[in-house]
Amino acid sequence: MVDAAPAPIVIVRDAARMPWPARVGDAMQRHRTPIQAVQWVVVGVYAVLVLLPAFLPLPPAGATILSNLTLFAQFVFWGLWWPFVIVSVMLLGRVWCGVFCPEGALTEFASRHGLGRSIPRWMRWGGWPVLAFIATTVYGQLLSVYEYPQATLLILGGSTLAALVVGFVYGKGKRVWCRHLCPVSGVFALLARLAPLHFRVDESAWKRFNGPARRVDCAPLLDLRHLRSAAACHACGRCSGHRGAMALAARSPNHEILSAAQTPDSAAAVLLVFGLLGVAVGAFQWTSSPWFVAMKQAAAHWLVEHDRLALLDSNAPWWLLTHYPQANDVFTWLDGLAICAYIGGYALLAGGASWLALHGAARVLGRGRLPATALAMALVPLAGAGLFLGLSMLTLNHLRAEGVPLPGVAALRAAVLGGALLWSLSLAARLVFAARCASWRRALALALAGVPLAVTGAAWALMLFVW
Repeated sequence: MVDAAPAPIVIVRDAARMPWPARVGDAMQRHRTPIQAVQWVVVGVYAVLVLLPAFLPLPPAGATILSNLTLFAQFVFWGLWWPFVIVSVMLLGRVWCGVFCPEGALTEFASRHGLGRSIPRWMRWGGWPVLAFIATTVYGQLLSVYEYPQATLLILGGSTLAALVVGFVYGKGKRVWCRHLCPVSGVFALLARLAPLHFRVDESAWKRFNGPARRVDCAPLLDLRHLRSAAACHACGRCSGHRGAMALAARSPNHEILSAAQTPDSAAAVLLVFGLLGVAVGAFQWTSSPWFVAMKQAAAHWLVEHDRLALLDSNAPWWLLTHYPQANDVFTWLDGLAICAYIGGYALLAGGASWLALHGAARVLGRGRLPATALAMALVPLAGAGLFLGLSMLTLNHLRAEGVPLPGVAALRAAVLGGALLWSLSLAARLVFAARCASWRRALALALAGVPLAVTGAAWALMLFVW
């Protein structure tokens, strides 16, 4: 049953004189029922992909995507769904959140029929998206979430259940989970800064408006009048035409990164530098890294020599470490510790070097000229490209297993990585050279800003072209 939302009050505007993005936004505002229907269709598809394979036996030898539901679900969910969600956020803003996301639809549905309690202060802490992303990413690697449907159900199903509970308890018809606790909300908020489409507020039109203003049911609880960023906006279209001042509009993909008025908070910068360029890269890297193998072998030799064999046992339950004897895939306690150490070590080393370099660049430019958190946002294109490249590795692995020829993959990967590096370098240069200070300061600051680009670029080059 589709959850009934308040009927929209339509503001008629001269469509012939409106740019096409504004017309699209107004159409989204008018046609809420079809959008809700789409949301519930996605909920159904999501339930099938996450629930059903978890209760089926593991795929037999020789099974293919077209002959086995589990493999088909893995390919659709991890090989197609998530890589192109990342792309959609970078191109269209958080339309995924506002129109398609199953967790968003479910938490809002629960909230409409729930207790309606006020949001507690602890839940408003800005660090939850950072911790949730890091914890989910590392836990997923320990369970081999991309390969086994039981792990997918535990992590994603657990997240969905938490979204339902939070929605039922807090807010009234709102998306409290999405705003404060969702593990990927912070990631989407970063990537949406690049979107060439966003809902823009015309401040002068807002002030001139003197007619009756309709109520806007903004699910993520945004202050619409002061909406300046696409980061938190779910691009659902409900506010289009509000007070004759809000409309979907085109902009430069660089606009928000370069805008002095859009200096992000430190939590966003920490998530970007230590999360997307640290933990996420380490999580994609460890399976192919010879450094990981050498580290684990050295640890195993030390344990054997000192007769401390408990960590070499493989008796951990599947919900704690990967444990599928029938597939000859079992993690020891040492495997789990080594994965955590590798991902954490990479995040601390790469993220720490990048963080220090960004703050060093800000200090070289001079106090108040360019905050390090603003300079960090120049890395968003590289972070988004990295997520796409990492997730698309799963896509390519599935296709290779099916015998699908993949000509030109290396060149395409090089183009994506190189293009992202150049884009981020261009943004960093424009931010740095906009500062009014001595030329040598700006040159040194740009060199420091290049450190995270070099570190991350080298890490991806090793993964994609060397190992």
